[in-house]
Parts: sequence; C-alpha cells; structure tokens
Amino acid sequence: MRAIILAAGYGRRLAAAHQGPKALLEFGGKTLLQRHLENLAARGTDHIAVCVGYEAGMLREAIEASGHATRVSTVLNPAYREGSVVSLWTMRHYLDAGGEVLLMDADVLYHPALLDRLQHTARPNCFLLDRDFEPGLEPVKLCVRTGALVEFRKQLAEGLQYDFAGESVGFFRFGEDMARQLARKTEEYVGNGRREEPYEEAIRDLLLERPAEFDYEDITGTPWVEIDFPEDIARATTKILPHLT
Repeated sequence: MRAIILAAGYGRRLAAAHQGPKALLEFGGKTLLQRHLENLAARGTDHIAVCVGYEAGMLREAIEASGHATRVSTVLNPAYREGSVVSLWTMRHYLDAGGEVLLMDADVLYHPALLDRLQHTARPNCFLLDRDFEPGLEPVKLCVRTGALVEFRKQLAEGLQYDFAGESVGFFRFGEDMARQLARKTEEYVGNGRREEPYEEAIRDLLLERPAEFDYEDITGTPWVEIDFPEDIARATTKILPHLT
C-alpha cells in the first residue's frame, strides 16, 4: 500500500501562532510530518508521496533528516494558495499508479490506531468517521442513512435526511479503481476551472455517483485533532498528545 500526504497549504489561520508549514508543527519533540512518516513506515507502507508547496524547502529538508527519505518523494504544487483540489490533482500520477492508496491530510495529530483501522479494514474505499464532534460550519461531515454514506461536506443541504453524522478525519483509503477515478475527477475539476474547490468535493462526487462502493470505519473515541486554529494547538498539546505515548 502507498500513501499520499497533502502538505502544501499555507495555513493562514495559524499565521499568528506558527510560522512555517503546518506539517512542521512540533508536539512532544516531533513534528506532525515526522509522526506521519514513522507511523506509515511502521505499518510497512511501500512508498510515501508528499505534496509540498508553501515553504517546500523546509519540508524537503525535514524529510531528508527524518530517517525515512528513501521511501519518500515530494511533488511541488506551486499554486498552493488555490483550492486543495489542485494539490490532489498535482498527485494524480500517484493515484493512477495502481494498487491501494492511503490519502492523508498533513495537519492532523492522531493515535496510530487510526492507520490500523484503514490498513485492516475490509472496505476498499473507506472514510474514517468520528461521531464525537462539535457541530458547526468548520467540520467536514459524513452523513449516514440506513448504514450507508449519503453526504460528505462541511455545509449540509437543508432537509437532508440522515440517521447520524460524524466528522471526517481527513484520512481515506481507496482501492485501485477508485484511486484512478479520483485522479480523473481532479483533472475534470482543474480542466473546468474549478481550482478554488477543496479536494473533498472531488471525493464527494465519486461518493454520490457510486455510493455502494464506499463505506466507513467509526473511530469515535480514538484521539485525534485537525489543526487549523491556535486553539487546536492547545487541544493537541493538552488533550491528544498525552494519549500518544
């Protein structure tokens, strides 16, 4: 299995609290990027491709110093200030290379059990869903009705029928066919001038087109946090890090 890490973003909402790529935020003496590489290497990941953009040189230096550089390659997205779908499009050759793929946001501090759930799931195209989340416009939500995923978006349509919702962790597993379909979908977005969209929209399109081919793992109770705001750094330090020893 191969992994793609999206680490190109600017992280403007953290500018007052952190200078540099979010993937280089440190917790417990290790950067988020170092933790990703260690966790993936420990699970036998064949190859890791990292999409870089903002301060790409800093990320490449960190990879060289990580002890895992031989299994990692980087791809530059110079348009990193545009929508994250451009970053995923930049990685389309890795989606199209064959075999199963893990897709991961770089700005997540998490217990490695999340990767175990993706690695060992019987579901070839899989989301991670956490029911314990604060409602609002920020979380990317997964909605489930009669056991099936029916929506994947931050803002839900009024009147949408579902049994429960959870927050997406930002980690995904795709089988070979779906990974290739996702590569085509990103090409469609960029070709149609939809470069400002988040990459989740491309995944959502596939989910709604082929709902029977997607499923989820409920990871409620497993520690993780996506880091977008200064308060997320505080939560990561006080609430998540103590559970990662």
